[in-house]
Amino acid sequence: MRASVIVLVWSAAILAPFANGEKETNEHVVDKFRQLGYLLADPNVYRNADGAPGPDYWQQQADYKIKATLDENGHVLTARQTITYANNSPHTLRYIWLQLDQNRFDQNSLENRSRTGSVGDLGEDRVSFSQMRRHQAQQDRDYGFDIGEITSGGKAIAYTIVDTMLRIDLPTPLKPKSRFVFDVAWSFNITEKDALGSRGGYEWFEETDTYLYNLAQWYPRVVAYTDYTSWQHKQFLGRGEFTLEFGDYDVEITVPADHIVAATGELANAKEVLTSTQRQRLSDAEDADTPVFIVTPEEAAENEKEGTERTKTWRFVAKEVRDFAWATSRKFIWDAQGYEQKGDPGLVMAMSFYPNEAEPIWSQYSTAAVIHTMEVYSRFSFPYPYPTAQSVNSRKLGGMEYPMITFNGYRPDPIEEDDRKSMIEGAPSESYSRSIKHRLIGVIIHEIGHIYFPMVVNSDEREWTWMDEGINSFLDHVAGVEWEENWYRYASAPSILDQIAPYMVSDGQVPIMTQSDSVLQFGPNAYTKPAAALVVLRETVMGRELFDFAFVEYARRWKFKRPTPTDFFRTMEDASAVDLDWFWRGWFYSTDHVDVDLSAVREYQVSSKDPDIEYPLRHDLDQDKYAEPIDQIRNREEGRLTFRARVEGLDDFYNVNDQYTVSNKDRNDYQTYIESLEPWERRTLERAVQAGEYIYFVDFKNKGGLLTPLPVKITFADGQVEERDIPVEIWRRNSEQVTSVMIMPQRIDSIEFDPRQQTADVDRSNNHFPRKIVPSRLELYKRENTTRDLMRDMLVKLKTEGAEDDGTSLPLEPGS
Repeated sequence: MRASVIVLVWSAAILAPFANGEKETNEHVVDKFRQLGYLLADPNVYRNADGAPGPDYWQQQADYKIKATLDENGHVLTARQTITYANNSPHTLRYIWLQLDQNRFDQNSLENRSRTGSVGDLGEDRVSFSQMRRHQAQQDRDYGFDIGEITSGGKAIAYTIVDTMLRIDLPTPLKPKSRFVFDVAWSFNITEKDALGSRGGYEWFEETDTYLYNLAQWYPRVVAYTDYTSWQHKQFLGRGEFTLEFGDYDVEITVPADHIVAATGELANAKEVLTSTQRQRLSDAEDADTPVFIVTPEEAAENEKEGTERTKTWRFVAKEVRDFAWATSRKFIWDAQGYEQKGDPGLVMAMSFYPNEAEPIWSQYSTAAVIHTMEVYSRFSFPYPYPTAQSVNSRKLGGMEYPMITFNGYRPDPIEEDDRKSMIEGAPSESYSRSIKHRLIGVIIHEIGHIYFPMVVNSDEREWTWMDEGINSFLDHVAGVEWEENWYRYASAPSILDQIAPYMVSDGQVPIMTQSDSVLQFGPNAYTKPAAALVVLRETVMGRELFDFAFVEYARRWKFKRPTPTDFFRTMEDASAVDLDWFWRGWFYSTDHVDVDLSAVREYQVSSKDPDIEYPLRHDLDQDKYAEPIDQIRNREEGRLTFRARVEGLDDFYNVNDQYTVSNKDRNDYQTYIESLEPWERRTLERAVQAGEYIYFVDFKNKGGLLTPLPVKITFADGQVEERDIPVEIWRRNSEQVTSVMIMPQRIDSIEFDPRQQTADVDRSNNHFPRKIVPSRLELYKRENTTRDLMRDMLVKLKTEGAEDDGTSLPLEPGS
């Protein structure tokens, strides 16, 4: 069979072929479209090939009854608990592991003994004030669990403590479908959060000598036993958090009588611990349009003036939760608002607890942010499954999540007295920046969002941090953008994709799929990069309709169950019919980045091959393609005549006919060519010539290694604009460089890759063709004199005692 050929005329309007004569060869093909099967766990009776739980899926259950007492004077918690452990696995267990997270604060813990030193920008050894404060705190008190006794049926049980884990040796093996009930007594010294960097502990308010307690990871908890890793008892080193078993909780907490307690679950004895006024306010809040104060700011301020020796016992019950946390303080303001949703449980009480130091920003935004989070997250998963959703102010920065309760940072900055002297009369006593506002709203959204992921969709944080933090950061980004436009959560850039770009080209990266404790650059790796990946997946690769349907399917499949990355990957493909193996491999298993170079564009029109048409066109194209020789121009400018011009009789045929003159042979060759075409080929050629369309060969180079679809904006010569999406499959035969062919009805003026900045491309300077100059601003450099002038330094007034040191590290002098 003869090959059919359409000859193209190459226009000089846009000219830039592959540099150095590079060609597409098999040497450039990288197998980035290979299926992920060899990296993923094989399907089995517990987990299907489609990403759903299998027919024999199982998980354990642990129910807790706890009685705890807070000693505020000594900052000690004493407690006793009864655990009912149900073995739903097909295995017989000879021991049960508990996790003792408080043990990480012991001076001899694995975490403390494996801490590394820090080095400054100039390579100098450093010890920070925070490091020294931690060291001093651990010298002052013993930290970690003090396990009293472990019994079952009144008989002592042997146990062994291994750093942050405790093994209970069962009196008799626990067979499948059997239960084991045992009691544990314990106590521990509560940490000062700022001193030890703990997730739970107390905060001291020096001005009033009062305390705010956030109790998290405060009781011995059963270690998760799973089908994919058996006991998940990798030691707790402070970063990889935890995965736990679901269960029912009945918890009694005894605290000073003037305290307000917030906790996982529902308050079961409101009549015993709340006043009738507080109970009425709670009832009024159920159908209120705005938050209602249960404890007002004025009442909280009055409450913290005096302590008490009396106590109250607050009782909370919670069903089907994987953990329990609580907070208590006499400083708490408490507001609440009911949120009515479709689906069980219907009414959810959104509540916030915070000291007066958090005002006015907390009463304005906290509970509102809780409700907004439930609205957005439920759209991407399932109705919020619990009766309460609580936001507790815990410290100045950051946050932490537990079922039904979250601990969130950020407060306004108090205005110092000296600064107030220059302010207008009646100025408030505090202020907050745009950053504080958005970070507060953002952290509340993030931590309340964690109640969905991983508190209900129970991923394994110790193994795969991104399944917890990354998925949740993606959803908190969606909720933030829906809170208000120009969302400021990512202060370094206007969007999450712009923010992640510098990290994607930084040194010291590891793949997202790295185990939590081995991750480098934890924040961008575990939070921002997977969140950015899912933004790209939703907005650029799959589109919102397909992504949202598949994501909801994942959440519903694994609600109150324990998914793995394999389950997420397979579900997203199964529910969308989009092959995403290339995406998971690039974003999650590699450290490649997106950097596409729109390196060349070549313009053609179909040639008629008629010499009477093509030769004049070729003449015009060559005139555009080649400049007149510079020496010929300058000879003419100097008035220098050529020899032929000065001497008669030298003109001949070629001085009258140039290379663009059409001959009869050219016409005969054209006729022969036309007659050689099949009828359909002749019709195709005639139609193409008549249409006069422009054919563009557009070259893309994958400089970053990470595959991506190619969204482009095409601007035509008449100013019209067209956007089109080139699918990622264009890279399937060559992942380093590809050429897209575009046939257009009119001439293109320019092409831009990723005009909406939706691929996380790290270098936009090579995204335009022709190249575009990018404007910026440059500050003039002024050299600073850093020479020490001892004589002048001795004349500086000595600071008064109590002035703060604004340095970040202790001054170290080398030993003699």
